[in-house]
Amino acid sequence: MKKIFAIALLAGTAALSACNSSPREQAADNIEANADAVADNLEDAADDVSNDTAEDQLENKADAVRETGEKKADDMRTNDADTNLGNGI
Repeated sequence: MKKIFAIALLAGTAALSACNSSPREQAADNIEANADAVADNLEDAADDVSNDTAEDQLENKADAVRETGEKKADDMRTNDADTNLGNGI
């Protein structure tokens, strides 16, 4: 149920953000939303693991995925598309 709510929330947010934003902003929002969805799935998997070490590793990976997504989205918003390609995005 939590996953369905998260997907519905992402879809609603994407629909609202598409109204008055540039294609670059939409792309940045999509990058961020995708990273958040992956991180949420990793956190859900961490909740299902019985091993504390594995749970910590999954939580850390989720944090790293979320942070990377935010950095890529910020880069998309602030830099020229040619610069983004040079940065590997």
